[in-house]
Order: sequence, then structure tokens, then C-alpha cells
Amino acid sequence: MTRLRAHLRVLQGCELCPDMQRPVVTGAAVASPVLLIGQAPGAHEGELGRPFAWTAGKTMFGWFGELGMPEADFRARVYMAAVCRCFPGKAAGGGDRVPAPDEIAACSRWLSSEVKLLRPRLVLPVGKLAIAQVLPHAQALKLDRVVGAVHRAALHGHETDVIPLPHPSGASTWHRIEPGKSLLRRALGLVAAHPAFQSVLDRAAPAEVRA
Repeated sequence: MTRLRAHLRVLQGCELCPDMQRPVVTGAAVASPVLLIGQAPGAHEGELGRPFAWTAGKTMFGWFGELGMPEADFRARVYMAAVCRCFPGKAAGGGDRVPAPDEIAACSRWLSSEVKLLRPRLVLPVGKLAIAQVLPHAQALKLDRVVGAVHRAALHGHETDVIPLPHPSGASTWHRIEPGKSLLRRALGLVAAHPAFQSVLDRAAPAEVRA
């Protein structure tokens, strides 16, 4: 836990990407066998000081709440990371800007360190950008080819199970219509049954420590 807190302190001082809008947004220093990887914080997360703190988060935490782990418990028991840790800003055509490849590459050093520290047994990438970082072959596939299954992958040199989830954005209809709706249900069932998720669901929550 001490090394994880130290990691977050260094991460929060990151200024590698000049076009990203600080502050750096991180989850709590939770030593967990389950690692959730989001895409990037939105416009509100920096002000609120935690990932998935706005409308997409309400939807996502509703999913996990159905598995018996409401938001407060999830934040205290699952380590929450992201492909990029700062808000990318707005795109010219509206919506949030997609991080550039060099920004993704620069921020990957933090995820690499977290994987080495946590050695997760289950990784939950949320959204296409996150899924593509964990399952590179998925870049050429539609969500309905990867969501709803357990994959085995090497993430920064560490072998782990991966259960991809769609992004819970209100702008996306994928998880609300078929086949996405059924595939999401299947994916959440796989999460609920996974031994790593069961281990954090069944035990007292680890101490939540803000860096």
C-alpha cells in the first residue's frame, strides 16, 4: 500500500502532455486483484476529484450495484485507472477529444507501474479505447465480438483475465439495444462469477487511502 500511495503522489504531479487539461484524476490507493481501466476523465471529474464522477459513472456504478457492489464499495475495493488521466478537452466538432497516440503512450507508463504493483487477476477495460489498450487485436473488431467473453491477455507483461465492458456514456446506445444489451448482461454475469471479483465482494473492503 505504501508503494501504491507513493505511485499516486508522483502520478498526480505528471505534466507530460501539454494539451491535456489538468488536474490528474486518480482513484484511491486500493490494493485490489481487480483493476478497472477507463478511457479518460471528462470535464467534471477534475473538479470532483475522482474518476467516473458524472453521468457515465452513475450508469456504470448501477451495473456493479446490481452485482452487489454499490459505488462506495466499488471505489473502496477496486483499483480504478484509465488510459489517460487528464481531461483531453473538447473536440472541434463537439464531444470530448480522443487522446492522441503520443498522449496514450506517455500515460501508459503509469498503468504499467500499477500492473506491476497490483498484479491484477481481473482487468475490466471500459470502452473501446481502453479495450484496445488491453486487447490490441480488438481495435479491428466491433464491440459485439469482444464484449460478453473472458479473454486472457498479457498486460504490460502480466498475464491476466480480461472482461471488456462497453462505455456507459449516455451518448452511446450500444449497451441499451440488442445485441449490446444482452452482451452487457453476459459480461456482468462473468464479472460476478469471477473469483477475483468474488474475493473483493465477499471480504471487508480494503482501507481506502487518498494519495
